Amino acid sequence: MAFAVHGTSELAFTGAAAGLLIADNPIAGAFGGAVVVATVLGLLGTKVRERDTVIGVVLAFGLGIGVLLLGYYHGFATEATNILFGNIFGVSNGQLLVLLAVGLGVLIAMGVIYRPLMFASVDPEVAAARGVPVVVLGTIFLYVLALTVTAAAQVVGTLLVLSLAITPAASAIRIATKPSSVAILSVLFALLASLGGVIVSLASGTLKPSVCVATVSFGLYVFARLYGKNTPKRAAVGS
Repeated sequence: MAFAVHGTSELAFTGAAAGLLIADNPIAGAFGGAVVVATVLGLLGTKVRERDTVIGVVLAFGLGIGVLLLGYYHGFATEATNILFGNIFGVSNGQLLVLLAVGLGVLIAMGVIYRPLMFASVDPEVAAARGVPVVVLGTIFLYVLALTVTAAAQVVGTLLVLSLAITPAASAIRIATKPSSVAILSVLFALLASLGGVIVSLASGTLKPSVCVATVSFGLYVFARLYGKNTPKRAAVGS
């Protein structure tokens, strides 16, 4: 999943470059590209052992297309760099409404598929034998993942999106033991990293928000590792 997040975020750059070139709308292009990528990965990566290879192949091709499209763009350079590094202060009211709609849709989708997705994640073979549509669930989750990653990229850009999509969850799993607790704590860590990063950026006056968000997120991960290592309960679970 970490590699899927990385691949989806990098290929959202390709969609954003296309949207910027065709309609001067990188946000719409990024979401459209994310949906296309999720569909391709869902169709080609049906077997678990093939998924990483499929992501790598599609990622390499998609990045090449993205660089090609960006080469044809002759507008303001900031529009192009915002795709890679994000610009939370440049999000318009219209884009904010789109992000809110995406967040609500993701929340509803995860609420609907949470239990069967948990079953399929723990033991996909048994889940399939019990009639759980594992392949369909995996594809739906890829769509959810693609939309989530693209939304997060508006804050930190496609290059640092792992700091909001992976690091908070990696931190939460070092502290919490129940899947529901991990999910809630990871969201709290992501919010704390976002708000903390913006505050640090404003206080410094020179540092980009995306860099500050990534730094705060990493700091939370270091704290979680130290806390988990010194907690007997976590040590017992980890062993």
